[in-house]
Amino acid sequence: MFKALQQSVKVLGANPVRTVLTTLGIVIGIATVILVFSAGAGFRSLIDQQLQAFGTDTLFIETRVPPTTKNRANSNAVSADFSRATTTVQITSFKSSDLDAVKRLGNVKGDYGIATGQAVASYRNSVKSVIYYGVGAEMFGIDKHTLKEGRFWTIIEDTGASQVAILGSNIAKDLFSQDNPIGKLLRIGNLNFQVIGVYNPQGALSGGADDIIYIPLDTAQKKMLGINYLLVGVVQIKDLNSADATAENIRQTLRRLHSIKDVAKDDFTVTTQAQAMETFNTIFNGITILLISIAAISLVVGGVGIMNIMYVVVTERTSEIGLKKALGAKNADILNEFLVESVLVTLIGGVLGIMLGAVLGWLVSIVATASGLAWAFSVPLYAILIGVGVSAGIGISFGVLPARSASKLDPIEALRYE
Repeated sequence: MFKALQQSVKVLGANPVRTVLTTLGIVIGIATVILVFSAGAGFRSLIDQQLQAFGTDTLFIETRVPPTTKNRANSNAVSADFSRATTTVQITSFKSSDLDAVKRLGNVKGDYGIATGQAVASYRNSVKSVIYYGVGAEMFGIDKHTLKEGRFWTIIEDTGASQVAILGSNIAKDLFSQDNPIGKLLRIGNLNFQVIGVYNPQGALSGGADDIIYIPLDTAQKKMLGINYLLVGVVQIKDLNSADATAENIRQTLRRLHSIKDVAKDDFTVTTQAQAMETFNTIFNGITILLISIAAISLVVGGVGIMNIMYVVVTERTSEIGLKKALGAKNADILNEFLVESVLVTLIGGVLGIMLGAVLGWLVSIVATASGLAWAFSVPLYAILIGVGVSAGIGISFGVLPARSASKLDPIEALRYE
């Protein structure tokens, strides 16, 4: 095997251009696989950080239209959407009193409600159409996002419908430019609000939080929207292991309060972080399989290319094979020599592919970081092992037939070959 390896290195070194072209398909395929795994690891870290910011110990109550004979086609028309301020139909049965009842459940540590609206915000000559969230002061003890400057409002300011506001980072930049917004009066709709805080940037996957203005819940309901219901409720729990049981307790509580007898007619949904992550994983795994399938096509093409080149090599070295067999080389010796050469070619392609994929993954992380995403660059060990294993497997799989063909050559006929 050592002699076969020496011979393979010598042959590959004698034809560097052909060696490079032969390995190109493998390099591209393996690089794509490594890039997919690297980018996937970075994206997962980004999602994990976003969930950590919202709190892994939280679950969400969202309003929805129950499917009925009249509206079955639009059963999801009002599913709460953090990126929209209005919906086609409004469910008005979810109120702060429901959250008060939920808060009394055993495993619930705290909760807060959200009501949303859209208005025109202006400061001096800067005007912008914005989405505002009315949120309870309890949010600041549950949500993990931090302020760049300023302070949070108090429960007294919340229940007193004070006209104070905290700005997302993009809103502060768009409306105030270089001015310090703290203490300034900002007009939202027909009311003036004093800016008391500005959030740190939260990233592109935070549901557009950087482009939102936050005001006290009572202020949003009574002075801006003229409503007494909520769109979303966020619940913090004590024991994560009991999240599913707590979610079911919340469902039963809301059904009792809303006089719902049929589960199919629920006008709300309760989602745990684990369920949200499970949905994300399902989508993400599907995308990963799709991308790897595309990369597999490149690998197969590369493998076929290697097989074709090895057949050419066998033809070129027919006389050499005949001479070796005449001097006593066995079929197994010839088989090993060409098989080692095929595996060596693919391993070289695999190593180069791993390096190229890692560089591309690093470039993706740089672009993502420059775009404001908390993207962690990494190349998982299993990705490297898969890369090496796949390249070696392709070398063996597509190298067996040419190698076997070489080993079966008749030495007399091979010596006569010109």
